[in-house]
Amino acid sequence: MEVEGTEIRQTSKFKRICVFCGSSQGKKSSYQDAATELGKELVSRNIDLVYGGGSIGLMGLVSQAVHDGGRHVIGVIPKTLMPRELTGVTVGEVKAVADMHQRKAEMAKHSDAFIALPGGYGTLEELLEVITWAQLGIHDKPVGLLNVDGYYNSLLSFIDKAVEEGFINPSARNIIASAPTAKELVMKLEEYVPSHEMVASKLSWEMNQLDYLSEL
Repeated sequence: MEVEGTEIRQTSKFKRICVFCGSSQGKKSSYQDAATELGKELVSRNIDLVYGGGSIGLMGLVSQAVHDGGRHVIGVIPKTLMPRELTGVTVGEVKAVADMHQRKAEMAKHSDAFIALPGGYGTLEELLEVITWAQLGIHDKPVGLLNVDGYYNSLLSFIDKAVEEGFINPSARNIIASAPTAKELVMKLEEYVPSHEMVASKLSWEMNQLDYLSEL
């Protein structure tokens, strides 16, 4: 632990966590409270934030909380979305990229773990892609759902059904951690250990990438 004045901050194995969340605040104040709580939890563990770059909705709340706590914020946003999503005063560092594919790749590159707050289509698309990347062995970073008021219960039930019906391997189900509070979720991510199959697959993927690059 590190002591800053009268405040005690925990150390973490994560330098940066990527947060996926909505550009809307949602209808319930609990979603907004959870975004701020998550930002404060990252600050308490000396973790920086990588996110989608917007300053409205839950994105604005979590980024402001991290910035106010003195941690670094990296916002990654496609140039075409900047007029619509970047309103108000944007905090931290903004990385403008060409498109959505580059956005996700850039966010993943700078992050040690991923957390999804409540959100809509965009949040789900980003979340499911990093889960798929983990399943394929492209990365072995933990992925967490901040399941505020059971928001993701239906998604988790669907995933369990897919395991039951043979579409998702049981070992791949363990890629996803979930918890109702930021503190509990970050603790689970800290304790995450990828399966042997995922680590082996990641090493194989990285070797194939090196072979490909050497041929360029």
